[in-house]
Amino acid sequence: MRKSKGGLLATVLSWSYALLLAAPLYYLVVSALKSNIEIFTRPFALPAQWLWENFGTAWRTADLGRALVNSVLISGVAIVVTLCLAVPAAYALARTDNRLARMITGTFSAGFLIPPFAALIPTVVLAIELGLFGTREFQMLFLPASALPLSVLLLTQFMRTVPPALVESAALDGAGHWRLLTRVFVPIARPGVVSVTILQLLTFWNEYLFSLTITGTAPDVRTVQVALPTIVADATNLGVLAAGTVLAVLPVYVAYSIMNRRMQEALTAGAVKG
Repeated sequence: MRKSKGGLLATVLSWSYALLLAAPLYYLVVSALKSNIEIFTRPFALPAQWLWENFGTAWRTADLGRALVNSVLISGVAIVVTLCLAVPAAYALARTDNRLARMITGTFSAGFLIPPFAALIPTVVLAIELGLFGTREFQMLFLPASALPLSVLLLTQFMRTVPPALVESAALDGAGHWRLLTRVFVPIARPGVVSVTILQLLTFWNEYLFSLTITGTAPDVRTVQVALPTIVADATNLGVLAAGTVLAVLPVYVAYSIMNRRMQEALTAGAVKG
Protein backbone atom coordinates (compact mmCIF):
# COMPACT_ATOMS: atom_id res chain seq x y z
CA MET A 1 0.00 0.00 0.00
CA ARG A 2 2.82 2.37 0.93
CA LYS A 3 4.67 1.47 -2.28
CA SER A 4 1.62 2.26 -4.43
CA LYS A 5 1.12 5.59 -2.65
CA GLY A 6 4.80 6.40 -3.06
CA GLY A 7 4.67 5.53 -6.76
CA LEU A 8 1.57 7.70 -7.24
CA LEU A 9 3.20 10.62 -5.46
CA ALA A 10 6.36 10.25 -7.57
CA THR A 11 4.26 10.21 -10.76
CA VAL A 12 2.32 13.32 -9.72
CA LEU A 13 5.50 15.19 -8.79
CA SER A 14 7.20 14.16 -12.05
CA TRP A 15 4.31 15.37 -14.20
CA SER A 16 4.02 18.57 -12.16
CA TYR A 17 7.71 19.27 -12.71
CA ALA A 18 7.38 18.53 -16.44
CA LEU A 19 4.42 20.92 -16.73
CA LEU A 20 6.32 23.56 -14.79
CA LEU A 21 9.13 23.36 -17.36
CA ALA A 22 6.81 23.15 -20.36
CA ALA A 23 4.61 26.14 -19.44
CA PRO A 24 7.19 28.87 -20.28
CA LEU A 25 8.08 27.13 -23.56
CA TYR A 26 4.41 26.88 -24.52
CA TYR A 27 3.88 30.55 -23.66
CA LEU A 28 6.91 31.55 -25.75
CA VAL A 29 5.82 29.57 -28.81
CA VAL A 30 2.18 30.72 -28.80
CA SER A 31 3.28 34.32 -28.18
CA ALA A 32 5.48 34.11 -31.28
CA LEU A 33 2.29 33.65 -33.34
CA LYS A 34 0.24 36.46 -31.81
CA SER A 35 -0.16 40.23 -31.94
CA ASN A 36 0.57 42.43 -28.94
CA ILE A 37 -3.11 42.68 -28.05
CA GLU A 38 -3.55 38.91 -27.99
CA ILE A 39 -0.40 38.41 -25.93
CA PHE A 40 -1.82 40.64 -23.16
CA THR A 41 -5.50 39.69 -23.37
CA ARG A 42 -5.23 35.94 -24.07
CA PRO A 43 -1.71 35.01 -22.87
CA PHE A 44 -2.07 31.20 -22.70
CA ALA A 45 -4.78 30.68 -25.32
CA LEU A 46 -4.01 29.51 -28.84
CA PRO A 47 -3.75 32.35 -31.37
CA ALA A 48 -7.00 33.48 -32.90
CA GLN A 49 -4.99 34.34 -36.01
CA TRP A 50 -1.71 32.52 -36.57
CA LEU A 51 0.84 35.20 -37.47
CA TRP A 52 3.55 33.09 -39.09
CA GLU A 53 4.99 36.25 -40.65
CA ASN A 54 6.40 37.16 -37.21
CA PHE A 55 9.22 34.70 -37.83
CA GLY A 56 10.09 36.28 -41.18
CA THR A 57 10.02 39.76 -39.66
CA ALA A 58 12.30 38.71 -36.80
CA TRP A 59 14.68 36.98 -39.22
CA ARG A 60 15.02 40.11 -41.36
CA THR A 61 15.01 42.73 -38.58
CA ALA A 62 17.80 41.19 -36.52
CA ASP A 63 19.62 39.59 -39.49
CA LEU A 64 19.35 36.32 -37.58
CA GLY A 65 20.71 34.21 -40.44
CA ARG A 66 24.18 35.71 -40.17
CA ALA A 67 23.99 35.84 -36.36
CA LEU A 68 23.08 32.15 -36.14
CA VAL A 69 26.01 31.25 -38.38
CA ASN A 70 28.35 33.25 -36.12
CA SER A 71 26.98 31.57 -32.98
CA VAL A 72 27.27 28.09 -34.51
CA LEU A 73 30.83 28.79 -35.67
CA ILE A 74 32.00 30.29 -32.37
CA SER A 75 30.31 27.66 -30.20
CA GLY A 76 31.44 24.76 -32.39
CA VAL A 77 35.09 25.80 -32.52
CA ALA A 78 35.10 26.66 -28.81
CA ILE A 79 33.72 23.23 -27.87
CA VAL A 80 36.33 21.44 -30.02
CA VAL A 81 39.15 23.47 -28.48
CA THR A 82 37.76 22.89 -24.98
CA LEU A 83 37.63 19.11 -25.44
CA CYS A 84 41.07 18.97 -27.09
CA LEU A 85 42.54 20.69 -24.00
CA ALA A 86 40.35 19.24 -21.25
CA VAL A 87 40.42 15.54 -22.22
CA PRO A 88 44.25 15.12 -22.12
CA ALA A 89 44.46 17.24 -18.95
CA ALA A 90 41.80 15.11 -17.24
CA TYR A 91 43.57 11.93 -18.37
CA ALA A 92 46.85 13.10 -16.83
CA LEU A 93 45.19 14.11 -13.54
CA ALA A 94 43.16 10.89 -13.37
CA ARG A 95 46.29 8.75 -13.72
CA THR A 96 48.44 10.76 -11.34
CA ASP A 97 48.06 10.99 -7.58
CA ASN A 98 50.83 13.14 -6.14
CA ARG A 99 51.34 16.60 -4.70
CA LEU A 100 51.77 18.25 -8.12
CA ALA A 101 48.55 16.71 -9.45
CA ARG A 102 46.64 17.85 -6.37
CA MET A 103 48.11 21.34 -6.76
CA ILE A 104 47.01 21.50 -10.41
CA THR A 105 43.53 20.25 -9.48
CA GLY A 106 43.34 22.95 -6.81
CA THR A 107 44.34 25.55 -9.38
CA PHE A 108 41.50 24.49 -11.66
CA SER A 109 39.14 24.56 -8.67
CA ALA A 110 40.24 28.12 -7.90
CA GLY A 111 38.86 29.13 -11.28
CA PHE A 112 35.36 28.91 -9.79
CA LEU A 113 36.22 31.66 -7.28
CA ILE A 114 36.64 34.32 -9.99
CA PRO A 115 33.30 35.84 -11.09
CA PRO A 116 33.11 36.29 -14.88
CA PHE A 117 32.52 40.05 -14.79
CA ALA A 118 35.71 40.51 -12.74
CA ALA A 119 37.72 39.30 -15.73
CA LEU A 120 35.98 41.59 -18.22
CA ILE A 121 38.45 44.51 -18.21
CA PRO A 122 41.62 42.33 -18.30
CA THR A 123 40.07 40.31 -21.10
CA VAL A 124 39.30 43.45 -23.11
CA VAL A 125 42.88 44.69 -22.60
CA LEU A 126 44.22 41.28 -23.70
CA ALA A 127 42.04 41.30 -26.83
CA ILE A 128 43.29 44.79 -27.75
CA GLU A 129 46.93 43.86 -27.16
CA LEU A 130 46.55 40.77 -29.37
CA GLY A 131 44.86 42.79 -32.09
CA LEU A 132 41.78 40.56 -31.87
CA PHE A 133 39.31 43.01 -30.34
CA GLY A 134 36.01 42.92 -32.23
CA THR A 135 36.71 39.54 -33.83
CA ARG A 136 35.11 36.11 -33.57
CA GLU A 137 38.54 34.50 -33.27
CA PHE A 138 39.09 35.92 -29.80
CA GLN A 139 35.76 34.50 -28.63
CA MET A 140 36.84 31.10 -29.95
CA LEU A 141 39.94 31.30 -27.76
CA PHE A 142 38.44 32.98 -24.69
CA LEU A 143 35.40 30.71 -24.24
CA PRO A 144 37.47 27.49 -23.93
CA ALA A 145 39.74 29.20 -21.39
CA SER A 146 36.73 30.12 -19.26
CA ALA A 147 35.29 26.60 -19.58
CA LEU A 148 38.44 24.62 -18.71
CA PRO A 149 38.14 24.54 -14.89
CA LEU A 150 34.72 22.86 -14.82
CA SER A 151 35.41 20.70 -17.88
CA VAL A 152 38.70 19.32 -16.53
CA LEU A 153 37.31 18.60 -13.07
CA LEU A 154 34.22 16.81 -14.42
CA LEU A 155 36.18 14.72 -16.92
CA THR A 156 38.77 13.83 -14.28
CA GLN A 157 36.07 12.35 -12.06
CA PHE A 158 34.70 10.29 -14.95
CA MET A 159 38.14 9.04 -15.96
CA ARG A 160 38.95 7.97 -12.41
CA THR A 161 36.18 5.36 -12.73
CA VAL A 162 38.25 3.42 -15.31
CA PRO A 163 39.23 0.08 -13.70
CA PRO A 164 43.00 -0.08 -13.01
CA ALA A 165 43.03 -3.72 -14.13
CA LEU A 166 41.84 -2.66 -17.58
CA VAL A 167 44.58 -0.03 -17.80
CA GLU A 168 47.24 -2.53 -16.74
CA SER A 169 45.98 -5.07 -19.27
CA ALA A 170 46.17 -2.53 -22.09
CA ALA A 171 49.62 -1.40 -20.98
CA LEU A 172 50.88 -5.00 -20.98
CA ASP A 173 49.65 -5.27 -24.57
CA GLY A 174 51.95 -2.38 -25.47
CA ALA A 175 49.45 0.48 -25.37
CA GLY A 176 51.06 3.88 -24.87
CA HIS A 177 49.45 6.99 -23.47
CA TRP A 178 47.75 7.90 -26.74
CA ARG A 179 46.18 4.46 -27.17
CA LEU A 180 45.17 4.34 -23.52
CA LEU A 181 43.50 7.72 -23.85
CA THR A 182 41.67 7.04 -27.12
CA ARG A 183 40.92 3.31 -26.73
CA VAL A 184 40.29 2.97 -22.99
CA PHE A 185 39.66 6.22 -21.12
CA VAL A 186 37.62 8.19 -23.67
CA PRO A 187 35.19 5.32 -24.53
CA ILE A 188 34.52 4.59 -20.86
CA ALA A 189 34.25 8.29 -20.00
CA ARG A 190 32.08 9.03 -23.05
CA PRO A 191 29.02 9.99 -20.93
CA GLY A 192 31.23 12.55 -19.21
CA VAL A 193 32.49 13.91 -22.54
CA VAL A 194 28.92 14.25 -23.80
CA SER A 195 27.84 15.88 -20.52
CA VAL A 196 30.63 18.43 -20.75
CA THR A 197 29.79 19.08 -24.40
CA ILE A 198 26.11 19.71 -23.59
CA LEU A 199 26.92 21.93 -20.62
CA GLN A 200 29.45 24.04 -22.48
CA LEU A 201 27.29 24.26 -25.60
CA LEU A 202 24.50 25.83 -23.53
CA THR A 203 27.03 28.15 -21.85
CA PHE A 204 28.74 29.24 -25.07
CA TRP A 205 25.47 29.70 -26.97
CA ASN A 206 23.90 31.88 -24.26
CA GLU A 207 27.02 33.96 -23.54
CA TYR A 208 26.14 37.64 -23.83
CA LEU A 209 28.38 39.95 -21.78
CA PHE A 210 31.73 39.12 -23.42
CA SER A 211 30.13 38.72 -26.86
CA LEU A 212 28.67 42.20 -26.62
CA THR A 213 31.78 43.82 -25.17
CA ILE A 214 34.55 42.10 -27.12
CA THR A 215 33.05 40.77 -30.34
CA GLY A 216 30.74 43.76 -30.70
CA THR A 217 27.47 44.54 -32.46
CA ALA A 218 28.67 44.63 -36.07
CA PRO A 219 26.27 42.48 -38.14
CA ASP A 220 29.09 40.40 -39.65
CA VAL A 221 30.51 39.23 -36.27
CA ARG A 222 27.74 39.50 -33.66
CA THR A 223 26.19 36.39 -32.13
CA VAL A 224 22.49 35.61 -31.98
CA GLN A 225 22.28 36.72 -28.33
CA VAL A 226 23.62 40.15 -29.30
CA ALA A 227 21.42 40.37 -32.39
CA LEU A 228 18.13 39.61 -30.59
CA PRO A 229 17.95 42.92 -28.63
CA THR A 230 18.02 44.85 -31.90
CA ILE A 231 14.38 43.81 -32.34
CA VAL A 232 13.45 45.86 -29.26
CA ALA A 233 12.26 49.41 -29.99
CA ASP A 234 9.89 51.99 -28.51
CA ALA A 235 6.93 50.24 -30.13
CA THR A 236 8.18 46.67 -29.98
CA ASN A 237 6.11 43.94 -31.55
CA LEU A 238 6.34 41.37 -28.78
CA GLY A 239 5.21 38.59 -31.11
CA VAL A 240 8.17 39.30 -33.39
CA LEU A 241 10.51 39.38 -30.37
CA ALA A 242 9.14 36.02 -29.19
CA ALA A 243 9.55 34.59 -32.70
CA GLY A 244 13.18 35.71 -32.76
CA THR A 245 13.74 34.07 -29.39
CA VAL A 246 12.25 30.80 -30.66
CA LEU A 247 14.59 30.90 -33.67
CA ALA A 248 17.56 31.54 -31.36
CA VAL A 249 16.64 28.69 -29.00
CA LEU A 250 15.72 26.09 -31.63
CA PRO A 251 19.26 25.13 -32.85
CA VAL A 252 20.64 24.57 -29.37
CA TYR A 253 17.52 22.63 -28.36
CA VAL A 254 17.95 20.28 -31.33
CA ALA A 255 21.65 19.82 -30.54
CA TYR A 256 20.84 19.16 -26.89
CA SER A 257 18.22 16.55 -27.82
CA ILE A 258 20.65 14.69 -30.10
CA MET A 259 23.56 14.73 -27.64
CA ASN A 260 21.35 13.83 -24.68
CA ARG A 261 20.18 10.74 -26.58
CA ARG A 262 23.82 9.83 -27.29
CA MET A 263 24.64 10.16 -23.59
CA GLN A 264 21.75 7.86 -22.66
CA GLU A 265 22.93 5.33 -25.25
CA ALA A 266 26.46 5.48 -23.82
CA LEU A 267 25.20 4.96 -20.28
CA THR A 268 23.02 2.05 -21.38
CA ALA A 269 25.87 0.44 -23.31
CA GLY A 270 28.13 0.76 -20.27
CA ALA A 271 25.50 -0.84 -18.05
CA VAL A 272 25.07 -3.76 -20.45
CA LYS A 273 28.82 -4.33 -20.72
CA GLY A 274 29.14 -4.25 -16.97
